[in-house]
Amino acid sequence: MFLSSRRRAALILPCCLLLVPTASPQQSAQPPPGIRVSVDRVNVGVVVTDSRGQFIGGLHRESFQLFDNGVERPVTDFLSVDEPAQVLLLIEAGPAVYLLEGGHLQAVHTLLDGLSPNDRIAVARYNEALEPILDFTPDKLASAGALNQLRFNLGFGELNLASSLATSLDWLAHVPGKKSLVLLSTGFDTSPSAAAQNLLVRLKSSDVRVLAISLGGELRDATPPEKKHFKKEQPTPEKAQVAAEGFAQADQELKAIAEANGGRVYFPRTTKDFAEVFREIAQLVRHEYNLGFIPPVHDGKLHSIDVRLSISPATNAPSIASGQSIAASYRVDHRQAYVAPLPEQE
Repeated sequence: MFLSSRRRAALILPCCLLLVPTASPQQSAQPPPGIRVSVDRVNVGVVVTDSRGQFIGGLHRESFQLFDNGVERPVTDFLSVDEPAQVLLLIEAGPAVYLLEGGHLQAVHTLLDGLSPNDRIAVARYNEALEPILDFTPDKLASAGALNQLRFNLGFGELNLASSLATSLDWLAHVPGKKSLVLLSTGFDTSPSAAAQNLLVRLKSSDVRVLAISLGGELRDATPPEKKHFKKEQPTPEKAQVAAEGFAQADQELKAIAEANGGRVYFPRTTKDFAEVFREIAQLVRHEYNLGFIPPVHDGKLHSIDVRLSISPATNAPSIASGQSIAASYRVDHRQAYVAPLPEQE
């Protein structure tokens, strides 16, 4: 599969990231092993934008219709865009991410500045495994301090992207409210192929929106401007071809991860691009509605989810029966499925 080419491509990338936290993370949210959590309510994060990409606020419970396997279900819980968001910032700590040492890392502060005072942010890193740096907090200064703990060294390492994301979903499963995972990654992955496939299946039914930001943009240039003082040998044509194939596969993996649950993926190339991306993400997590409903059956199967607007945000008028006029004017992003609870054992 594509893992072999990505692994070889990762080996020609020059540097890696080492995070050295000065303060120990707060208590881990990882659940004890062997405990199965029953799903009594399904949460669906929804983002509504108009034809120009502007976020739509001011919607209410009655503004939405929710369908489970094509059958409309009542919305039992509703959180508006004013409710605080929970944002996990997950940063790759492997080869080539040393570029964050420049303006790219500073651009993350654009995200912090754009969040509301009550939004909570957590920081974690991954290479061989996931490591928490800062537990969820509304303190943006503490979040900035965690980012400032990043240190960079030469070296190589494993990049278990799929496995680390799966562990992140375990953590976030026990975090209430609207949840987003902002992933800063090259997209290179040395996880087993089965882990990558299992992750995509799981993301389809996850209530965590994944917003992926590629860190591989400037690595495709011969010599990054802020790193010119490092001597760098020109790669051979063979290595250049391997790297190109690796980047193509890495890009596809990031796209698949984001698209699996209604998220988004970005491919910035410059510091200015990164700042614009973080500015948009800050707006996106602040403009997410959260709908909740009770699963109608306990069959342990995968159920499809569809969310539609029942009224036009512009006119506050009821939709036509088909809803086609609203669908043509507005985009509704949400998770695509959920796994119903297993039948209760007698």
